[in-house]
Amino acid sequence: MPRRLHKQFFTVLTALFLCLISVGVLAAGAEIIILHTNDTHCGVTDNLGFAKVAQLKKDLRKEGGPVLLVDAGDAIQGAPIGKLSQGESIVKIMNAVGYDFVIPGNHEFDYGMEKFLQLAPKMKCGYYCANLIDIKTRKLVLPPYKIIAAGNKKLAFIGATTPQTLTSSTPKYFQDANGKFIYGFLEDNNGEKLYKALQEAVDNARKEGADHVFIVGHLGTNGALPKWSSGAIAANTYNVDAIIDGHSHEQYVPPHIVVNKADKDVLVVQAGTKLQAVGKLVIHEDGKLSSSLVTKLENADPKVEELVNNELKRFDKILNQPVGEVMVTLTSDDPATGKRRVRNGETNLGDLAADAYRFVLDTDIALVNGGSIRKSIKPGVFTYNDLLEAFPFVNMCTVVEATGQQIVDALEAGAVNYPEESGAFMHVSGLTYAIDASIPSGVVKDVKGNFVEVKGERRIKDVKVDGRPINLQKTYKVGGTSYILKDSGNGMVMFNGCNMLLDAVMTDVDAIMEYIQNHLNAKVKEGYENPYGTGRITAK
Repeated sequence: MPRRLHKQFFTVLTALFLCLISVGVLAAGAEIIILHTNDTHCGVTDNLGFAKVAQLKKDLRKEGGPVLLVDAGDAIQGAPIGKLSQGESIVKIMNAVGYDFVIPGNHEFDYGMEKFLQLAPKMKCGYYCANLIDIKTRKLVLPPYKIIAAGNKKLAFIGATTPQTLTSSTPKYFQDANGKFIYGFLEDNNGEKLYKALQEAVDNARKEGADHVFIVGHLGTNGALPKWSSGAIAANTYNVDAIIDGHSHEQYVPPHIVVNKADKDVLVVQAGTKLQAVGKLVIHEDGKLSSSLVTKLENADPKVEELVNNELKRFDKILNQPVGEVMVTLTSDDPATGKRRVRNGETNLGDLAADAYRFVLDTDIALVNGGSIRKSIKPGVFTYNDLLEAFPFVNMCTVVEATGQQIVDALEAGAVNYPEESGAFMHVSGLTYAIDASIPSGVVKDVKGNFVEVKGERRIKDVKVDGRPINLQKTYKVGGTSYILKDSGNGMVMFNGCNMLLDAVMTDVDAIMEYIQNHLNAKVKEGYENPYGTGRITAK
C-alpha cells in the first residue's frame, strides 16, 4: 500500500475507533430505562397490547441506552387464551416480546403448582421469587433475584409474591393429598419473615456488586393485607432503590414515595391492569430515578402481532359459539366512576351469576365471590368467549349443606375490608344482607389468611333468606364454586367439613350459560336492568 494511502487508511481507522469509543461511553453512561407491566391477565390485545409493548422496547433501544422489561405477576391467567392453553400461549408471547425478568403473581398458580413448575423453565428470562419455599426442605423453589448488566451498571431485581396467594389462589394447590401445606410464602402474623427474606436478598445482591436494587413485587396496596403491602415492604427494608408493584391493579400517580427503614425515600410504581399502561422507570446519569406511565403507543412489532393472532386463532371455533343476547350491560364496574365494583358492591352481573348457581344447582342460597368476576358483558349477542373473559377461572360448581352461622361468617369475612375491596366480597341469590361500615371488622385470621372467628360486634346485619331472618342453627343448601365451598379459597374455611351434596358437577361458565339459555330463553334483561343490582346488598 502506498505511504499516502496507508496514512489515510489509519486516519480513517483511528476516527472510526474514536467514534466507536464515544458511542460505547454514551451507552455506558446513558440513561437506563426499565419498562414494567403487571396484572396483564392474558390481555394480549387489550389496551396497548403486547405487540406495541415489544415495539416500544425496540424503539427505545435505538436511542442508545439500555432498556429492560420486567413483569410483576398475574400474566398467564385471566382470559380464554390463558385458560385454554394452560398458560402456554402467554409464556410463548412474553418470550417473543422480550421480557428480562418476571415473577409469579398469585394467579400464576391457578393451573396448579405442578403446571406452574412445568411452565417456569419455558419462560426464557426465568421466574424469580425470594419467598416461595418448599416447606419440607425449607429451600426456595425459584431463584430469589437476578443481576443484569445495563451499560456500566449492574441492576438487581428481586422477586416477591404476596403470602395472600395461599388463599387468593386455590389453597389445595399448595397442599399434599392429606391437605397439609407443602409450599409456603413466608407467611406470619406480622410480616417479619417476608421483610427478613427480602432484606437478605437485597444484601446479597449488593455484595455481588449491584449498583441498583429493585424489588419486583406482586404485593399491592388497595385490598392487600397491610403487613404484606408494597408500602410495608418499602418501610421495612433498606438499600432498595424502588419497588415495581402489582396485584392491586392500581396506577400509582408518579412519584409515589414511601419512606424506608433508613428514613430514605423509596419510589413505588404500578401500571394498572390489562396493559392500560406501561410503566417507565428511568435511572438518570446522576443515579436519580424518575417514573411515568405510557398510555399511548402507535407502532406494533409485526412478528409479535402475528404470533398473538396465531395463538388466538387456535381457539376460535370454541370461543365464537353464541350463548344468547344481553339487552343491558352486565357490569363488573361502577358505571358512574368506571372503577371496579364487584369487590365492594352489588352489580347486575354478580346477581346474574348468583342466580345461575341457585337455579341451575337447585339450592336455597348461592354465593359468588367478587374476585371471580373479571369483566363486563356488553349489550348484544354474546359468545362463550365473552363469558370466559368475565369468568376466566372456570371454577367448578358445588353444593353443600351449611348452617346459617357458617353463611353469616362467610358474609362477614367477605366484608372484612369494606368499603375497600376484597376478592372475598359476596354476591348472593336467595339472600339479602346489609353492611354497617361504621363498625370495624372483627374478623380474625390465622397466619395463612384463613378465617378463625369474629371478635366483637359484627358489621353484617339484617341477613334474610327468602325474606325471613336467617336461622343460625338451620341447615341450608348452598350453591357456589369449589373454590369457596370446598377448597377454602379466600380463607373461607368455615365451610370445611360441610356435607357435600354435589361435588364439581359443572363449570361456573357452563352453569351461567345453562341459566341464560334454559331459564331466561337466551335473553338477559328483566330483573337485571339496574347495573347496581336489585338491592340484595345494602350499606348502612
